[in-house]
Amino acid sequence: MMKMVKIWRYKETAEQEKVNSLAVKLCMPRENPTEKDKRTYKIVANLLLQRGITTYDEAKSFFRPDLNSLYDPFLMNDMDKAVERILVAISAGERILVYGDYDVDGTSAVALVYSYLQKFYPNIDYYIPDRYDEGYGVSFKGVDYAQSTDVKLIICLDCGIKATKEISYANEKKIDFIVCDHHLPGQEIPQAYVILDPKLSNSTYPYKELSGCGIGFKLIQALQKKQGKPAKDLKSYLDLVAISIAADVVPVTNENRILAYHGLKVINHCPRVGLEEILKYGNITHVEDKTEFYFNRELTIMDLVFLIGPRINAAGRMESGRNAVELLVTKKKEDAENIAAKINENNEDRKSKDQEATIEAKRRLESMSLTNKKSIVLFNENWHPGIIGIVASRLSEEECKPTIIFTRNNGEIVGSARSVKDFDIYSAIEKCRHLLTHFGGHKFAAGLSLKEKHFEEFKRLFEKEVEDNITDSSLVPEILIDMDVNLGDVNDKLHRILKQFEPFGPENNQPIFSSKDIYDAKSVRKVGTNHLKFSAIPINENIRPISCIGFSLSQYYELLKENMVDICYTIEENNYLGKLELQLNVKDIKESENNKE
Repeated sequence: MMKMVKIWRYKETAEQEKVNSLAVKLCMPRENPTEKDKRTYKIVANLLLQRGITTYDEAKSFFRPDLNSLYDPFLMNDMDKAVERILVAISAGERILVYGDYDVDGTSAVALVYSYLQKFYPNIDYYIPDRYDEGYGVSFKGVDYAQSTDVKLIICLDCGIKATKEISYANEKKIDFIVCDHHLPGQEIPQAYVILDPKLSNSTYPYKELSGCGIGFKLIQALQKKQGKPAKDLKSYLDLVAISIAADVVPVTNENRILAYHGLKVINHCPRVGLEEILKYGNITHVEDKTEFYFNRELTIMDLVFLIGPRINAAGRMESGRNAVELLVTKKKEDAENIAAKINENNEDRKSKDQEATIEAKRRLESMSLTNKKSIVLFNENWHPGIIGIVASRLSEEECKPTIIFTRNNGEIVGSARSVKDFDIYSAIEKCRHLLTHFGGHKFAAGLSLKEKHFEEFKRLFEKEVEDNITDSSLVPEILIDMDVNLGDVNDKLHRILKQFEPFGPENNQPIFSSKDIYDAKSVRKVGTNHLKFSAIPINENIRPISCIGFSLSQYYELLKENMVDICYTIEENNYLGKLELQLNVKDIKESENNKE
């Protein structure tokens, strides 16, 4: 399948007067800034204004996220009631069960709340539902387990907001539920003892985008405050919150940015033993003679996304999410080594099955007449249920079409859905809900199940729903570019300031720049399977060439060899054999308009 040409879409540039004003304020602490410094700060000022940061004080807070800026947890509706119920349970010696979903957000949330409570209350257990036997969220089997172990209170994390029947079932058994969820509620709200969810229609909490683990953190923050214990003692739990923020792809803004920033510091300076062991499988190793960082390099949010998240997810996909919780709560090195090895095996198995299914899915797409189809719906009963979400993500990204991948599990057809920009796939699935036995999710991702006899009718209705409602622009891949800059203004100082924009993520993505009329300094070459390595020089500017890497861009080799081009890129640092140099990670290349004159 050929790569589609991407549309370059630019963010709106801030008003020049505001850019100049903020740039001057950012420059103020420096004596006699050079013209180059002034241009650097104008770039930075524009980026900040695009993110809604308009003053020097706001910029200072953005660059130095402060834990004291976190909201009071008791601003969350019914938080006082949740805390009181937990303290009553502890006082009465009631057994508490911490219950969570099997993905990264759910298992990290369970690890956080369980390990916090276990420090001072031993009558506690945790439960992760089996992905294939019980499915997503609260299950009747989980409630039965709670009853069989004399549980009186369930603290439910990263799920529960739609578990109306299961929570009613628990109520009949005299088991109270505290639901800590961050998903959108359905039409019917469960009759839980307490629901902590900023997305409830009556919620007055100032920030709506916490992860499930983030809600769990607000709960222990409230418990800590109610018991008069120091807030600083909670800092060690922020690694788990950072992992959940990265893996669950929630906006890295407001509270999430503060929590992720400090969580990364915990991981980099004093990681828990389970994380240290799992990171070894990503070639991240402990530095014996450590100075500033614990590992051989500083870990970023992307390391959490690509090195930690998939491995923790693999436990629930291929075996049991309980293994992920055990990894995150254990304090024994030997146990951590054994669990990490098992989880890494799960991940290798996941990658193998994922690769096989992806090849088969692409083969089927190529053999089917899908030119006029605006969505992809594929079913294969032999695909492993734990990898269909990954395959759906890959196909939706590569084909730029809403995608649902189905397989068979426990006598039903189960599917995982992924969307494209500006299309609400959850809403499209909801229109077909009369054919489904279960569905849940959000605008860009969802899970669903149905009886096999309804599959063809669902496919027809879903495809029609997409056909009728998706816009042509949603079906074309695009690169969102922050701003166009002169390549001569890309320097070490700009890179150092841009690093302070981290951690990156949704709504605070790593800035993407474009530069026009670039040519290669006679060094372009193909590397690896289909990558490009070259040195960029702007026309009519006397600067040293800047090293560039373009992953999966080898198709532009001839163009770059013979022509001026426009490039869009992120700015990063390349560490090769201990030598650091500035490098552009090129995202796309286009022929310069000046070649056509």
